[in-house]
Amino acid sequence: MRAPRISPSQKDCVMNETSSPRVLIVGAGPVGLALAIELGHRGVPCLVVERNDRVGYAPRAKTTNVRTREHLRRWGIADRLKAASPLGPQYPSNVLFVTRLAGRELARFENALYCGPGRSPLYSEHAQWIPQYTVEEVLREHAQSLPGVELRFNCELRGFEQDEQRVRARIVDTTTETESTVEADFLVGADGARSTVRELIGARLEGRYGLSKNYNIVFRAPGLDRAHPHGPAIMYWQLNSEPPSLIGPMDKGDTWFFMPTRVKADVKLADLDAPAMIRQATGIDLPYEVLSSDEWVASRLIADRYRKGRVFLAGDACHLHPPFGGYGMNMGVADGVDLGWKLAAVLQGWGGTVLLDSYEAERRPVHEWVMAEAEANHAILGDQLTAEGLEEEGEAGDRIRREVGARIEAAKMREFVTLGVVLGYRYENSPVIAADGTAAPPPDFVNYVPTSRPGHLAPHAWMHDGSSFYDHFGAGFTLVARPGDDVEAIRADAAACQVPLEVLQAQEGGLASLYPTRYTLIRPDQHVAWRGDAWPTDGAALLAQLTGRTAD
Repeated sequence: MRAPRISPSQKDCVMNETSSPRVLIVGAGPVGLALAIELGHRGVPCLVVERNDRVGYAPRAKTTNVRTREHLRRWGIADRLKAASPLGPQYPSNVLFVTRLAGRELARFENALYCGPGRSPLYSEHAQWIPQYTVEEVLREHAQSLPGVELRFNCELRGFEQDEQRVRARIVDTTTETESTVEADFLVGADGARSTVRELIGARLEGRYGLSKNYNIVFRAPGLDRAHPHGPAIMYWQLNSEPPSLIGPMDKGDTWFFMPTRVKADVKLADLDAPAMIRQATGIDLPYEVLSSDEWVASRLIADRYRKGRVFLAGDACHLHPPFGGYGMNMGVADGVDLGWKLAAVLQGWGGTVLLDSYEAERRPVHEWVMAEAEANHAILGDQLTAEGLEEEGEAGDRIRREVGARIEAAKMREFVTLGVVLGYRYENSPVIAADGTAAPPPDFVNYVPTSRPGHLAPHAWMHDGSSFYDHFGAGFTLVARPGDDVEAIRADAAACQVPLEVLQAQEGGLASLYPTRYTLIRPDQHVAWRGDAWPTDGAALLAQLTGRTAD
């Protein structure tokens, strides 16, 4: 397996006795890097510390979804990630259900997870099937290119103190045990499921631990892609008793992953003959070279709080769920984006304390909804879909396979056709969203219907010049208005409140149906903050609410 490359410019934990970034980020995975990039693009100095060196890990995440890729587009690196794809952007993102790789096909989901490179009016970037370590490499290189963003590896947080103005953290170089102090305005724990920051603020994970025990095996098998009759896919679900499993290509060099889904709690990974298990499950006799393996437990857990004073949690540090649906890493990146622009607004003086309160108020309901979806997907694995006689020859076997195939198509669409989850989440009852009294549409995990209702993602459109409508949004707030409408009062209020504002009065006629009100105000994270046909008389009061300064 190709390990992530570490840039020569990356530094180990060598600091002055006291360092003073505006934000200290603990954890250099995708969540911490996303937060650092969001801050870096907004000119906020930050330091990312990571207790590991990030080399040699075998992450399970392989789906970078539509919404995450839209953030990469905003950062200017979506094409860089596309170019880094080991399988190539044209590789078919099909998911197949088969009895085994050497056996019969049962069902097929084409363009699963929306990885197809064609343009869609609903989003600006397609998803991508790509190993997490490659995503990390692209994010890391971009973060290092931004002025004010510093990454330090082999650094471990050992404790902190905070008051109303600052956080003072103790950082230890794990190679020399040398201790230094970092003073920052805020600290963010993006340090994963075993979060030190979560423990230090006294937050507890609540929910259900141990939904299932799982193995993730990465192996090399030259010729496996040509040894079966099913054609290219990103995942093959194998429904048989030896054991039921997931298998699929992961990287160049004939590198694949294998995940059995019927694992006994008392069986240890070290006791298994992984090549023999893969050979038996696939029905294909090839040399299987195991490159890495790890054991993990699927759970549904959420922290009882995301914050203590100036210290926040993001990503797996505050929410964990089964990986079915590809939501985990992507939801963590969205945490980093949400927290990033809000921290920047506060540090730059145009955001208030309520804006920071809104982080948990907005993100927790989204986490709970997505966690429920992931758990529902986890409840229907190969174990539940298989049937006696599935591999029999003749008419009886054909009938059973048709019945099972129909059940698969009905049950697993929820996992692979999920645009309603990926783009349809919204921020209800947020203190920094101005609701307009319209009823919330019912949640729909499949169908995404764009709407400019406050709290929702701003509807996407392609412009006549080929650009995305999102490409024209500003780094702060963006006002969408009709051509010729008076916007001077809005500009004046924004300037008086020191709120950064970009005004868009595009000529494309199709935008009128997506943005039916005269004015729509969009936040830095591309969610709608307010809409209306008239700007309020006290526009400053509205802007104070939307930027969290109402109570300041």
